[in-house]
Amino acid sequence: MSLVELIAQADERGLAVSALACLDRCVPLLGGDDEVLRPLWANLADNGDVGEWGALLDKARGQLGVADVVDAEDIEDEAALLVRRMLAAAPAMRSAAEARVWADGCSVASLQIHRLLDPAGDGAAAVDTRREGGTEAMSPLVAAELRRQITVLELLTEHGTAGLRRAREVSTEGRRILRAVVSRRARQV
Repeated sequence: MSLVELIAQADERGLAVSALACLDRCVPLLGGDDEVLRPLWANLADNGDVGEWGALLDKARGQLGVADVVDAEDIEDEAALLVRRMLAAAPAMRSAAEARVWADGCSVASLQIHRLLDPAGDGAAAVDTRREGGTEAMSPLVAAELRRQITVLELLTEHGTAGLRRAREVSTEGRRILRAVVSRRARQV
């Protein structure tokens, strides 16, 4: 099943986890520490209070310095701008409709970020080709991100909230890889 199909079939929690996982993997671009999104992850568990989501989101935005910095004029780095927009677009209230829009946007942004940072270059004309299952001439970093996005959605579909811990582990692995890419990129500049 393609990533687009998995997103279309996911429930509200699966969509929120998918979006949060994409965001979590990209936090190194904002210089955020590994635990900044932990309260949001905890909120998605069975005992999480849906009413606290907005306050937790505002706290994360403040810690990452995202508050109002989402315009291209404010930041020079396109990849960091995409991460800021992902966090800025997160809905204050968790609902299936809003989570679907957020998950879809985060999926596209995260793949685009990985495409921008991959020194091998991606041969596709558009990120949407990847999300719909087109894998020809895919760069390694983009391929790995696509696999992680699919894995996270499959875990939540198959295991419900029991898959949340494994989804977070998949995201942590991706964050470490992206942090290494960002570090390598900074040394080359």
